[in-house]
Amino acid sequence: MKYMKPANLFQELIKTNSRNRSRLLGLDVGDKYVGLAVSDVNNKIASPLSVLLRKKSNIDLMASDFELLISQLSLTGFVIGYPFDRQQRNSADAVQVKLFIDDLCKTGKLEGVRYTFWDECFTSKNVEFLLKPLNLHPVHYKTIMDKFAAVGILQGYLDFVNRSHTSESTK
Repeated sequence: MKYMKPANLFQELIKTNSRNRSRLLGLDVGDKYVGLAVSDVNNKIASPLSVLLRKKSNIDLMASDFELLISQLSLTGFVIGYPFDRQQRNSADAVQVKLFIDDLCKTGKLEGVRYTFWDECFTSKNVEFLLKPLNLHPVHYKTIMDKFAAVGILQGYLDFVNRSHTSESTK
C-alpha cells in the first residue's frame, strides 16, 4: 500500500477515471470492527457497504477481502478515517489506525493500492445522534454505526476534493 496526500489520491483517480470508472473505499477503523463505504462511479456519493470483524489473527483474511473488493468494485484507493486530534498527536485511536494499516501492508496482498487519511472528527457522534431515536437492536446498531461512520469519512473526503477540483477548473 502506498500513502498519498488527499489531493494527490484524487488526481490519480481523475486520471484513472478518464480511461475507466474507478471508485474509492472509505474505512472507519475501530477496535473490533472496520466499517466500509464505497463511492459511486462518479466519485460524488458515498454509500454504506459492510463491516469487517477486526482481529490481529485475521489480518490476512481481511487483506484477501480487500483484494476481492478491489476487483469487484473497481477500487482505485482507500480513504481511511484518522483522528486528527490537535492536542494529542499520538492518541490510542490514532495508533490503532496506523497499526492496522501497517499490518495490512505486511501481508503483501495490497501492493500498489493507494490510500490517504481523512479526519474522522465527529463521524461516529453524528451517526449516533441520528440512530439513537430508532431504538435498534444493539447488534444492528453497531453495524449500522460503523458503516455510516465510514460513509461520513468518505463523503467528507469526496465533498472536499470535488469542491477543490471544481474551483480549480473554473479558474
